Amino acid sequence: MYSGSLAMVTDFYEITMAAAYHAKAMNDVATFSLFAHDLPPERGFMVAAGLEDVLDYLEGFAFQPGEIAYLASLGRFKPEFLEFLAGVRFSGQVWALPEGSVCFAEEPLLEVTAPIIEAQLVETMIINIINLHSTLASKAARCVLAAQGRTLVDFSLRRTQGLQAGLAAARSSALVGFSGTSNLAACQLYGINPVGTMAHSFVESFGDEVSAFRAFAESFPDHTVILVDTYDSVAGLERAIAVAGELKAKGHRLVGIRLDSGDLVGMSRQARDQLDQAGLEQAMVVVSGSLDEYRIADLLERGAKVDLFAVGTRMGSSADAPYLDLAYKLVSYAGRPTIKLSAGKESWAEAKQIWRTLDAHQRIQGDLLGLRQETQDGRPLLVPVMRNGRRLEPEPGWKAAKQRFAQEVLTLPAPCLRLSEPRPLRPTVTATLASLQERTRLDALNRQKS
Repeated sequence: MYSGSLAMVTDFYEITMAAAYHAKAMNDVATFSLFAHDLPPERGFMVAAGLEDVLDYLEGFAFQPGEIAYLASLGRFKPEFLEFLAGVRFSGQVWALPEGSVCFAEEPLLEVTAPIIEAQLVETMIINIINLHSTLASKAARCVLAAQGRTLVDFSLRRTQGLQAGLAAARSSALVGFSGTSNLAACQLYGINPVGTMAHSFVESFGDEVSAFRAFAESFPDHTVILVDTYDSVAGLERAIAVAGELKAKGHRLVGIRLDSGDLVGMSRQARDQLDQAGLEQAMVVVSGSLDEYRIADLLERGAKVDLFAVGTRMGSSADAPYLDLAYKLVSYAGRPTIKLSAGKESWAEAKQIWRTLDAHQRIQGDLLGLRQETQDGRPLLVPVMRNGRRLEPEPGWKAAKQRFAQEVLTLPAPCLRLSEPRPLRPTVTATLASLQERTRLDALNRQKS
């Protein structure tokens, strides 16, 4: 497992560009803007997430001596550049959407202003972090919407793409409303509620279900959720109810039963009926097994009786849309607005702001994209979060972001919330930004002729 500094977790061209900048004594202040060109086809909105990890990364940015020695061993870099690189620390400022904000394509999630070498070197990790967390938060948010107020927990760790993805899935899902995670490291790190039941192997190891159920209940009499489908769900349910009776006689109660396979609609309805008939109205029906927002919605539409959804692989990998089309583009350098003119990927010049207005029903009426120094109607969304390479405020944590998302999701228009064929909003552009964009475009084209 990699144990070096995060400064080395970058694309090689970031280092080679930095070397060329250094050789030309080019290190004036630059601003880069991070945004999505477009949303995935089945996304009506994004959830901004990962900012705290970005700020942690920027505050700790530094190359270690062994890493400088490795770069020297490649034989491509001058000693004076490597000496410079050894002393580089991030000294810039960051404006960003607070975590938990809902946003759309073409809207900056964050903007970095710093000497261009610093701003360039941090590009790869910033994209990596924001892409991972925002992708997973956006997927998990759709699961929350599909569940219609029912409890959800994260079971994704074993099939996420690595340790960091597992931690990001736990944090990002908690941020949008999941109530717990099976990821014990995430529980300790972030203060998320640990959840878990038993595996089929636990039941199999005892040879018979009743012995397995009793053993678990004896060890955790106030936290027993019984997995009933190892052999036969109907028989397993009956045995779980019998063990629940034994718990009740000892002053405890069954927390719930879990279904992981088979006819989840039919079995969840049968489980609810039988639990209620046995006087176990408080016992939950927990469902797991290849769940995502589409399957959750389908189960509920077909009448499934579920109290808690344990969501794993499809959420933790954002299976239908595993990445966001994020770009980190230079928008100004040395006081000059800059622009990319590639077909279909033109970037907006200069440091920006987004203003959001709501209608009479407190739904988003529109977002306005303009220059940061403008004054416009509406609530400005981007806020300063770092100056001189240091945070402006202590880390608010995912719980503050959860509160923000809970408020902001209520402002999304209905077409943005649809699970299928959603219609995301796109920002309109201020006249000032549009005018600057045209001047910058003409200037860029004229510079190519000279």
